[in-house]
Amino acid sequence: MKKACFLLSALLATSVCTMHVAHADDHAPLRFVLIPKVVHPWFDKVNNGAQAAAQMLSKATGRQVTVEYRAPQSADVSVQNDIIERAIATHPSGILLDPLDEKGNRSTMEEAASEGVGLTVFDSPAPEGMDVTGVGADFCEQGTIAAERLVALIGKKGDVAIMMGVPTAPNHALRAACEKKVFEKYPDVKLVATGIDNDSIETAQKQASAIIQAHPNLAGWVTCDASGPVGVGQAIRESGQTGKIKEVGLDNLNDMIQLIKDGVAESSASSRPEMQGYWAVVVAWQKASGQKTPKYVDTGIDILTKSSL
Repeated sequence: MKKACFLLSALLATSVCTMHVAHADDHAPLRFVLIPKVVHPWFDKVNNGAQAAAQMLSKATGRQVTVEYRAPQSADVSVQNDIIERAIATHPSGILLDPLDEKGNRSTMEEAASEGVGLTVFDSPAPEGMDVTGVGADFCEQGTIAAERLVALIGKKGDVAIMMGVPTAPNHALRAACEKKVFEKYPDVKLVATGIDNDSIETAQKQASAIIQAHPNLAGWVTCDASGPVGVGQAIRESGQTGKIKEVGLDNLNDMIQLIKDGVAESSASSRPEMQGYWAVVVAWQKASGQKTPKYVDTGIDILTKSSL
C-alpha cells in the first residue's frame, strides 16, 4: 500500500508539473463519462472507485474533475453503442468504457478517437490496433486460478460446467478460454455443459438449474462474470446439492461473499472493481492532460475464501 501511494504521488507530481508547463492557462473542469456493460452491482463498485479518484484529482490539482455514470439497461451492443455516441456528442474530456464486444463496439470507439475524445477501457484488454489504455485484472490468470481450484476440489476427476457470461465480451471470453485449457490438462475432468447468462443473475440461475438437472453427475462449476457464480450458487442451493456440487466463483458481489460464508461456494477469484474505476479515471486524466499513458494497468486479483473473509 505504501509503495502504491508513493507511486501515485510521484505520478501526480510529474503529471501536474508537466501539465502546468503545457496548459498553464487551462483550468477548465474535466468531465469524464463512465460506460459499463450493463446496470449491475459490480459496476456500482467501479463507479464508487471512479468517483473517489475524481475527488482525489480535484483536490490534488485544484481543477474540477467529475465522472458521469451512464449504464445500459441491458447487455446489448447496440444500446451501449448508442450511449457511447450520445456521450461523444457532448464532447467530454474522455470516455471510460467496458466494451461488450470489441468488434461490435469498434466503430464507436474509432468515432471517439476521430472526434478527439480520449478513450480508456476498463475490465477489458486494450483493443487491438488502437492507442488505448486497458485497466483491469489478468483475466486469463483469473479464470485459470478458478479452474485450478475447482479441479483440486473435485479430486481431479468429474464432470464440470462453465457459465460463460457475455460470450462476446473480451474479458469473459478470455476467462472461458483459459478455464477450458485448464480442464483439458486433466484426462479425468470432462466439460459437459456451458451456459450463457449475459451478465444476469436470474438467467444464470435458470440455466444452471437446467444444466444440473440434465447432468446428475455434475461435480463442479466455474464462471466468467460476476453474475454467473451468484446464479449458479442459487441453483446449487435450490437443488439441495450444497457440498456435493462444488463451485469456485468470480468477483466480490455481496451475494457471492454470502455464498462463500454459507459454504455453497468454496472461494472466488476476485478482480478489484473499485480499483479498476479509480485507475481508469487516473489514466483518463493523464490522457486529457496531454500525457502518455501505459498500454495496460493490472489491478490484481484477490482470492476470497471463508477464512480470508
